Amino acid sequence: MTHWVLIVDDEEMIRENLKAYLEDEGFWVVTFEAVMPALNWLLDGGGCRVCIMDMRLPDMDGNTAIRTLHRLYPDMKFLIHTGSSSYHLPEDLRAMGLTDASVYQKPLGDMAPLAKAARALALREKQL
Repeated sequence: MTHWVLIVDDEEMIRENLKAYLEDEGFWVVTFEAVMPALNWLLDGGGCRVCIMDMRLPDMDGNTAIRTLHRLYPDMKFLIHTGSSSYHLPEDLRAMGLTDASVYQKPLGDMAPLAKAARALALREKQL
């Protein structure tokens, strides 16, 4: 069973490493360095169940991006991948279903927990 994952991260090495790992885990992966190209891909008919979102992006902060994507695609689920050690999940994102367990700190020493979380979100979405 294959699921699409959208990765939005401005760091090429992180995007490519996550993409390679998730593809090895059986996901189809599409990556973008900023929110607007990702949004354009979605609006052009791209689709995914899970989005891994960085918080510091060149065109929009990750919290705003999640709010925007959630408004347009309410069934999309999110994981946050951030290098900010002081990041705190806003209450409105908690209301969308994100929890502290949805937040992953860079650099990841082990990508398996992130892949496991993405799979769980993708499978949960399919069952709904």
